[in-house]
Amino acid sequence: MLKRTPSLGPALYLIGMLLIGLYFTFAAVQGDYGVFRRAEVEAEARGLEKELASLREEVARMENLTRRLSDRYLDLDLLDARAREVLGMIRADEIVIR
Repeated sequence: MLKRTPSLGPALYLIGMLLIGLYFTFAAVQGDYGVFRRAEVEAEARGLEKELASLREEVARMENLTRRLSDRYLDLDLLDARAREVLGMIRADEIVIR
C-alpha cells in the first residue's frame, strides 16, 4: 500500500483565496473609497454646509446694508452711524463711553 501525502496545491489555493478576500475586505473598509473615508467626507460636507449657511447670512446682511446706502433708498440713520464710525466724529451734545 502506498501512502499518499496530501497535496499542497489545494491548501495554497485556499490560503491564497483567503488572503485575497481579506485584502478586499480591508480595502472596502479602510481604502480611499472605503467606509471610513465616506464617513470623513460626509462629516466634512456637513461642516462646509454650515459654513455656507453662515456665509449666505453674511452676504444677505451686507446686501441689506448696501441697499440701505444706495442712491434709490437712503437710510439717513445708517449713513450717519457709518460716517461717525469711519470718521471718528461725534456731535457736540453726545458723550462717548469706551
